Amino acid sequence: MQQLKYIQGYPPHLVDQVQQLIEKDQLKTLLLNRYPTPHTIKTEKALYDYVIELKNQYLKKSAPISKVGYDNKINVINHALGLHTFISRVHGNKIKAKHEIRIATVFKQAPLPFLRMIVVHELAHLREKDHNKAFYQLCCHMEPNYHQLELDMRLYLTYLDLIGPIYN
Repeated sequence: MQQLKYIQGYPPHLVDQVQQLIEKDQLKTLLLNRYPTPHTIKTEKALYDYVIELKNQYLKKSAPISKVGYDNKINVINHALGLHTFISRVHGNKIKAKHEIRIATVFKQAPLPFLRMIVVHELAHLREKDHNKAFYQLCCHMEPNYHQLELDMRLYLTYLDLIGPIYN
């Protein structure tokens, strides 16, 4: 039995189901049935526009975001799919803050719902720094299917890790 690192925290019966899908070579079919195509947001500008559109829809009063981009240095193995960085600088007697969002490059070829789930997660960090109940409530407010998308995204990462790309 293989080590399924992306779904380790899930209940054993769910891990067993995933293992069976892998053994029967049905995981790709399941993912393609749910998510037949990758998104078309390939450039940094397009990603920035997408993130700002979601931010303006749900978090109008939150701090502005100065930079958004794909980052090939983010390592999904270290449990990071995206990063929200917060940099404070002192300007005279005022503190200025810059917020940046970076998304792992592996998601350039992912379905749009997975990209949205990651962007929603990083945007939620504008209001809630910790992964607490309020954080996940905010994620679910912005994306009602948040938890299902997170599981499916972990299945997608498992497939990439074990077999390779789904979309050519």
